[in-house]
Amino acid sequence: MGKIDYGELGLKVGIEVHMQLDTEKKLFCDCPTLLRSEKPDFVFVRRLRPTQSELGQVDPAALFEFKKGMTVVYEGYDNTTCLVETDEEPPHSINSEAIDIGLSVALMIGAQPVDEVHAMRKVVIDGSNTTGFQRTSVLALDGSIKVDGKVVPIQAISLEEDAARKIGGERFSVIYRLDRLGIPLLEVTTGPVIHSPDEAGKIALAIGQLVMATGKVKSELGSIRQDINLSLKDGALTEIKGVQRLGLLPKVIEYEVRRQLKLLEIRDELKRRGLSERFRAEVKDVTKVFAHTRSKIVEKAIKRGGRVLAVRLPRFGGLLGTELVPNYRFGTELADVAVFWGGVGGIFHTDELPTAGISDGEVSKLKRQMGAKDGDAVVIVADDVERARDAINAIVERVREAVKGVPSDTRMADPTGITHYMRPRPGAARMYPETDIPTVKITRERIGRIKAILPEKPEEKVRRLVSTYKISEKLARELLYSPYARLFEEVASKVKIPASVIAVSLTETIRTLSREGVPVENLTRDRVAELLRLVDDGVTAKESIPEVLKWLAEHEGAPAIRAIEDLGLKAITLDELNAIVDKVVQDSKRLIKERGLAAVGPIVGVVMRQVRGRIDGRLVHEAVEKRVSKLAS
Repeated sequence: MGKIDYGELGLKVGIEVHMQLDTEKKLFCDCPTLLRSEKPDFVFVRRLRPTQSELGQVDPAALFEFKKGMTVVYEGYDNTTCLVETDEEPPHSINSEAIDIGLSVALMIGAQPVDEVHAMRKVVIDGSNTTGFQRTSVLALDGSIKVDGKVVPIQAISLEEDAARKIGGERFSVIYRLDRLGIPLLEVTTGPVIHSPDEAGKIALAIGQLVMATGKVKSELGSIRQDINLSLKDGALTEIKGVQRLGLLPKVIEYEVRRQLKLLEIRDELKRRGLSERFRAEVKDVTKVFAHTRSKIVEKAIKRGGRVLAVRLPRFGGLLGTELVPNYRFGTELADVAVFWGGVGGIFHTDELPTAGISDGEVSKLKRQMGAKDGDAVVIVADDVERARDAINAIVERVREAVKGVPSDTRMADPTGITHYMRPRPGAARMYPETDIPTVKITRERIGRIKAILPEKPEEKVRRLVSTYKISEKLARELLYSPYARLFEEVASKVKIPASVIAVSLTETIRTLSREGVPVENLTRDRVAELLRLVDDGVTAKESIPEVLKWLAEHEGAPAIRAIEDLGLKAITLDELNAIVDKVVQDSKRLIKERGLAAVGPIVGVVMRQVRGRIDGRLVHEAVEKRVSKLAS
């Protein structure tokens, strides 16, 4: 892919950084902000329906979700879910601790706190909120941060309740867990002044570090999420939800720009082919063409009473196979739309046929029945007739938009950085006042109290960490964005372990374990602190830290001492080390005679295989070198 001139394209990006706050209680009840993994204590089922706003309007995004006809299954726990989460009891007052944290961030960036905090309802009917809406409150407006010399306006700082966790589901049902529902979520929204992917990444990092400075941010996977609002001069305003990794943000933006550029190329090609958005799109039932098909997908749909519907797309031949971004084609985009609007399993189109058991002969018959000429494309959907028709209609609408250019969508980013159609962009009817929650006055006294205890700004903290603990600036900056930054200072000020070892363990080691697929979100501060204290007490060696952290992450809630015992990593004494070294040196006399001091390295390796994680490697090297020196002299 060629280099993009984002300035020439008129790229404008605004980002919303969402971070879960580590408060004792949820936003509107007294339940703890803990995530659970064991079997739920209770389950119930609901189906949500859209409602009219105060102006009698229905939000199109809410209507869209309702039309999918999904059944929602909710799972809950007795100690993290109450009648507020199940929508059987009105919400309590807004969590005062969460408001104070949000106001701290606001004051750090010079934003103006509101006089009163009012809760609003934002319609959400995908099932992630039992109420059918998400409660959100603006705390402050019009702040700014400086990144690489550029002043970035912060439009708003808001407080909202996090949604339930989606943990599974089937074709027409979805399962949500309610432990996450209601956890306070701080939202920081920038103005649309970002003009490149790299700049977006730097600004998101700066915002994250600022909020992290409060020491009140959760660290579990998914606790920090970024949304993107993006537009191009000739493209469309697109909302992208759910970027969970900060490092992925620039790639998501780059891919979305490339997707829109390819869609504009498709538009231009359709114009060259003389196609108008008013083209005739006739839908036909072509089930007979596939009466004896070997396609398992089509056969299964027909056997359960479904039909195969097709639509001819004039002059679209070859375009459905166009790759918009790596591994994502225009046909994939149509499939995303069909899946969401029709609830179907997917689509087939003639740019990719024959495939999946559909034969050349069936393709020829299909084209004849649809009256498809050279240069045309045909799309088929095999499913329940109503769902298949909804999917075909959505596809037709989407290809009509292709003639005009880029549609304005809400999209979801996947872990590779590719965005997928999620729903239409919400309308003005999405937000309306919350009537069950009293307003909260923000007094001068409250602001004064918060100002008096504001946390250090990120740059100030980096300088202090370097100066106080004699660690590198790189480690200090990594700690800045670590959920264990506060733990680092609590431990480093009390133990004899080198501060750099503690810092590396809390940043680089945990990050490496995460990349290896270890569930590091299970590493609580208490367990990590316990491990570091045991290292300081000599119960185990600092070399054991990575292995013990991995064990603790994989055995949620278990104490660190048990990990040390189960792994056989209890520290050995110097006498025990010397005995092991003496035996290995005796067994290596021939090697020492041949290589002299050069035998130290291989012998250290043999000893370390026996004592790794149970004693300082420096002591092993010293003991081996001392004995080899005597024999080699």
